[in-house]
Amino acid sequence: MGKRRKRQEDLWVATMDLPRSPGHPFYERVNKILESQGFDSFVEELCAKFYAEDGRPSLLPGRYFRLLLIGYFEGLDSERGIAWRAADSLAIRTFLGLGLDEGGPDHSTISRTRRRLDLETHRAVFTWVLDRLSSRGLVVGRTIAVDATTLEANAAMRSIVRRDTGESYHEFLTRLAKASGIKTPTREVLARLDRRRKKKASNDDWQSPSDPDAKITKMKDKRTHLAHKAEHAVDLDTGALVAVTLQDADKDDRVTIEKTLDEADQQIDSASERVCKAGLSEVVADKGYHSDAALISFEETGLRSYISEPERPRRRWQGRTRARSAVYANRRRIRGSRGRALHRLRGERIERSFAHMYETGGMRRTHLRGHENILKRLLVHAGGFNLGLLLRKLTGIGKPRALQGLISSMFSLVLRLWPLRWRHSVHPQPTARPLQPLVDHSARSGAAQVAMGYTTGC
Repeated sequence: MGKRRKRQEDLWVATMDLPRSPGHPFYERVNKILESQGFDSFVEELCAKFYAEDGRPSLLPGRYFRLLLIGYFEGLDSERGIAWRAADSLAIRTFLGLGLDEGGPDHSTISRTRRRLDLETHRAVFTWVLDRLSSRGLVVGRTIAVDATTLEANAAMRSIVRRDTGESYHEFLTRLAKASGIKTPTREVLARLDRRRKKKASNDDWQSPSDPDAKITKMKDKRTHLAHKAEHAVDLDTGALVAVTLQDADKDDRVTIEKTLDEADQQIDSASERVCKAGLSEVVADKGYHSDAALISFEETGLRSYISEPERPRRRWQGRTRARSAVYANRRRIRGSRGRALHRLRGERIERSFAHMYETGGMRRTHLRGHENILKRLLVHAGGFNLGLLLRKLTGIGKPRALQGLISSMFSLVLRLWPLRWRHSVHPQPTARPLQPLVDHSARSGAAQVAMGYTTGC
């Protein structure tokens, strides 16, 4: 039996002896598209003002944005995870263009580069990808669906402080207990006192000292967390993500939709000439966006709304003629066949973008703080989502993990089809006779009509 011994590395190693990777077929295809469209020269010109001639070695702009795309495609939520993946995988190193003698980028270098490059630069990269989609006919820009979801912030509820005094939650309860006559309150007494209070966690009174942009809100699973609100605008004709915004989690949907639609309109206008010349003309949303003011605003701007109407008692319209006409027109549209079809499509396409970016994309819980920092990564993730649509049209595969079960599924399909081919070759099917033309049998006898009725024609 052999024993494990310490291995002494060679002093000199020939480069031809170093391990090489044939490359990942998905990332090779992504690189081919980026290089053919001049992505590196575009981002280098875009980011030239953020780089100096001297100083420490910097992270190339094309390599930086590829690292963020890896975070989307691999489902890596943190920049530490991205840096580790880039240093560990030879296929990822090939995608990044790292030589065999080069070390992978450190997570601090990625963070520093993200902070140096402004938000408009990341938005320009998203617009560049959207323009590539529009040149392939994957952006129509006529019917836009809007919906929002919450992202858990990188901040804990136990760390919130009062906006007026700066007290922590425990210090605030202790002060209330002493003011009520309890000199030395215990934890049980404080918990009992806290249960009696109403509006215990209001955003008007409390904030997170580590992330002031995070707001206290109720998540989808009914838990209360500090969170952010991400809102998507999706082209219903193709499924392309035309705009993504990040806003306060406590803001109403009827308020945040204006900013998202403005962003979507700008992105559609900046796309190529293949986009619908009429521009944005229809808006589809759920009942959280329904309001008289929003519907009147849509009519004034020439937008046809398909917004679900919540259940309400019978309304009185005295003195509100414009609101009544806007609400009734929207009601007629959503009850029509087109309105029902658009809402079925909205549920599919909007939720798909949420699933890809936040569930499998790893951004449901953020590891960054501040709206600007988080939105930078969201814009690149949205660009990766749109890049996946382009790859799906060209190759049928939109994410690298979709290749894992491709060979096995193809093999199982061959196994299923093979017995059918064998059966058809052993027992050939008889050729069917041509169908006889229809004849009027009203003049025939009854026996003849019965005979003709039971004739199968074969």
